[in-house]
Amino acid sequence: MLLRQIKYFQTIVEKGSFSDAAADLYISQSAVSQQMQALEKELGVALFERHNRRFTLTEAGEHFYKKSLVITAELEQLQREVVRIDRRDEAVLSLGVLVSYDGEEFHRAIAAFAEAYPSVRLNILRGNHEELYHALRTEKIDLALNDQRRAFSDAYENVVLARTVCSVEIAAHNPLSKLASVEIEDLRNIPCILVASGEQQEEERRYYRDIVGFKGDFLFAESLQDARVMVISNRGVLPVETTKNEAAVGAALRRVPLTRRGERIARNYCAFWKKDNSGFYVEAFAEMLKAAF
Repeated sequence: MLLRQIKYFQTIVEKGSFSDAAADLYISQSAVSQQMQALEKELGVALFERHNRRFTLTEAGEHFYKKSLVITAELEQLQREVVRIDRRDEAVLSLGVLVSYDGEEFHRAIAAFAEAYPSVRLNILRGNHEELYHALRTEKIDLALNDQRRAFSDAYENVVLARTVCSVEIAAHNPLSKLASVEIEDLRNIPCILVASGEQQEEERRYYRDIVGFKGDFLFAESLQDARVMVISNRGVLPVETTKNEAAVGAALRRVPLTRRGERIARNYCAFWKKDNSGFYVEAFAEMLKAAF
């Protein structure tokens, strides 16, 4: 009963009148008025200041309206969660991870989640920054492990997981692989290999040229594996981010720290998810991801 009264109250506020709310709710105006009187009696406060056919909200009414929106959103989310939990064979968590990220933390979080919730199917999408941002915005994924290229949005949970350092993967037989670090300026005549789909290539080129600072040509691969084959073939260098300083990546590749004027190039890695899509499994995975980092 209380939940129904709250929804009636929200409709009245949104429509701006009792009569319009009644029409929207397909009930009589007198029924709406009676329900609001009952709600005010239940709460012990006046929510409306009535002026003939018009009304304004009291200070308590304003507060109750704002808080009620949060409560009903959480109740609707709870309803979706319990339905998913009840239908265990249908529970799915879709995750996105930046294609250039090569740390172990994401895999450790997946392993921990799979052990804790074996009935939940995990879908993994790898993409560049814009692809993950679009997938999150259109709810094709529930949570993204992505780099920070924009100011944080209030519509999302934005959790900074780590300040990652940038390296370049270089063919082991390339003389540059023997360096302790390499200045980005010294790569101006060497192609930068990026992983990006055709429609995202210009966006990635612009970011790595204008923000990161690569000044040479750009080559593109469809997958991280393809990009590494290009590196081994000595066609260019591949920028990667990791929380570890690894010198070797197999026998054919070396990972060399990337610097700008002697300072290590770094950026934030974050977990992002929509606040209105926050649910039990999303938050559980986010906690495991934070623990892994």
